[in-house]
Amino acid sequence: MRLRVHHETNYSYDSPVVATYQMLRLTPRAHDGQRVISWRVQTTHGHDLPSFIDGFGNIVHCHALNRRHKEAKILAIGEVETFAGDGIVRGAAEPMPPLFFLRNTALTMPDRAVETFAREVAGQLPPLAALHALMGTIRARIAYRTGVTDAATTAAEVLEKGCGVCQDHSHLFIAAARVLGIPARYVGGYFWPAADAEPYNAAHAWAEAFIDDLGWVSFDSTNGVCPTESHIRASVGLDYLGAAPVRGVRLGGASETLSVTVMVASIDQ
Repeated sequence: MRLRVHHETNYSYDSPVVATYQMLRLTPRAHDGQRVISWRVQTTHGHDLPSFIDGFGNIVHCHALNRRHKEAKILAIGEVETFAGDGIVRGAAEPMPPLFFLRNTALTMPDRAVETFAREVAGQLPPLAALHALMGTIRARIAYRTGVTDAATTAAEVLEKGCGVCQDHSHLFIAAARVLGIPARYVGGYFWPAADAEPYNAAHAWAEAFIDDLGWVSFDSTNGVCPTESHIRASVGLDYLGAAPVRGVRLGGASETLSVTVMVASIDQ
């Protein structure tokens, strides 16, 4: 499938900002499941940004505004050809060994409730079946609801609330998988929901877990599927903070207004 992405992030400030520094993980890399046809990351004035490869193998663009400003814009636009692979990730850059992804973070640290949840869902199932059970249970138990969580919400808090968004579903899946001794990581990217579905006006997130003899396998608990050719994989990390599409700091400006527009369309249809 050939997908076109238009991802626009706009910041406006109530008073001038002296400087802004951001790291952008918005760019997909090629692997067996996707081929990048074209991709650009630009700033307010249409300038291309410098980039580097981080420790997870992500392409990271550097955005710096060293002058007073009251608004800033970031635009990522491109086309990617995707291929069905039953959720199995092959041919991707893998600078970190799988066992590294057993490491917990503040966002994925399990409490007793998460540990109990993981073990009750998995039971005596083999790893792959246990992960499918986790994905299905999270989709059924954690209602998709915007505005009730934020970037600092932990996996334990998500389980207690019983609702959240794709980021929260992914953190809970990762925390539970690690309880079971299975390496798991966060994935940021894009999703085309199909022509007859509700538009998905946001970047998307899911998780990957490492299974012996299979390698990394993707699990999208929000949609209850192993990612298909409708998914574009852009970044990975231990959690959201390691794979965030935009992360940075600013100097000045009392408050900001953020608007994000993401449009994913199938060129084939």
